[in-house]
Amino acid sequence: MLHTEQDSPVPRTSLDHQEVALLAAVQRRIAVPRVVSAARGLSHFGEHALGWLVLGAVGALLDRRRRRDWLVSAAAVAAAHGASIGVKRVVRRHRPTDPTVMALAGTPSQLSFPSSHAASTTAAAVLYGSLLRRRLVPVLVPPMLISRLVLGVHYPTDVLAGSALGAAVGAGIRQYCRPARGSRGRRSFPGTGRRGPR
Repeated sequence: MLHTEQDSPVPRTSLDHQEVALLAAVQRRIAVPRVVSAARGLSHFGEHALGWLVLGAVGALLDRRRRRDWLVSAAAVAAAHGASIGVKRVVRRHRPTDPTVMALAGTPSQLSFPSSHAASTTAAAVLYGSLLRRRLVPVLVPPMLISRLVLGVHYPTDVLAGSALGAAVGAGIRQYCRPARGSRGRRSFPGTGRRGPR
């Protein structure tokens, strides 16, 4: 099979070797059947950010007063996912292929940096957590990041960079979210606050 220069793996660095060692250690310690099954479930849920987009749509259906907020948040989650794919195509870091690391799940591509699952999950945790007034980041983000390592499909820096990207997108959208006048402190995106009785 012919490989073009564009598809050639980036030469491995000392950091890659350190990360491979960490990945192998994670799999040795916690990649037991139940953990792997849970990690695969998270992988399917976060594939193409579909699970988070569905939750955003459900929020929009159930919370009519803040429907626009939920839709904007879901769009931001999609944007975080899309941005991660764009960065992947520029960086072109390939997924772990060391024989000491087992790939326990399929992936849409062989590009690894940053993790799209981490990006969309963190953006969703930041934005949906703000709408629900719940601290979702410490609940949702670590399991997703660890799951990508358990499955052997990302280096540690992939998931950290993906999470940072998702946090940046989430924070960028949330900064426009202000308590609407007369809403008793409820947060609302611009243009969604009520202007009084009609």
